[in-house]
Amino acid sequence: MLKVNNLVKVFNKNTVNENVIFNNFSIEINKGDFITIIGSNGAGKSTLLNVISGVLSMDEGTLILDGKDITNLPEYKRTRQIARVFQDPSKGVSPSMSILENMSMAYNKGKTFGLTRGVSKKNIGLFKELVSTLNLGLENKMDEKVGLLSGGQRQSLSLIMSTMCRPKVLLLDEHTAALDPKTSARIIELTSEIVNRDNITTMMVTHDLSHVTKLGNRVIMMHRGNVVLDIRGEEKKALTVEKLLSSFDDVQGMLSDRTLLSK
Repeated sequence: MLKVNNLVKVFNKNTVNENVIFNNFSIEINKGDFITIIGSNGAGKSTLLNVISGVLSMDEGTLILDGKDITNLPEYKRTRQIARVFQDPSKGVSPSMSILENMSMAYNKGKTFGLTRGVSKKNIGLFKELVSTLNLGLENKMDEKVGLLSGGQRQSLSLIMSTMCRPKVLLLDEHTAALDPKTSARIIELTSEIVNRDNITTMMVTHDLSHVTKLGNRVIMMHRGNVVLDIRGEEKKALTVEKLLSSFDDVQGMLSDRTLLSK
């Protein structure tokens, strides 16, 4: 469904600050996969999402989506197929615009026009219905500026906007990290509802191990631009935080041994 083949990504190439993030990295994501991605800072998690979404280009490699090569497809042309929710609640919305305008913009993503000027009563009804699923009462405040909403309300809206057109792939980049525990729990619940209902292929970066054990059908651990742990199937279903930490310790030991052997 989604294939990253032989990805090479280097920052500050040919300088003293050269940083090789990926060197011939490959991964295949199956249709309907809900993958949680964990790893230390600098492992390449966010860079991978940036490459898939088109924010960053590949130095080498190919990106295949449903059999089509989209390696050179610009970010704005990927947005209807590949949606993303960021850690910062303000990134997925336009704070100076109303809820209705934001919904209209998301609905018409990739089209020439798309604000309230041409919004039909039918679409307004659709937008209100979608917003009402958040159970935040925002369907009665469609003309309110999004910048006046709380972080949790904005992130909830961003999630609805990102998935309303049924993207092929949903990228979640620590989308609950900036929220309080109660709001975070609601966003995770909403995420699970939407992804499972619409069977959206999803990649979710997180540092919360409880999310890793409860959500999705596959767990990937990354380290220095490589997948060092890939848990799926029955093993994923039986996964607990304790088992995950044990697997992490095993991987850490292997990596330490490799480092020592390479010296």
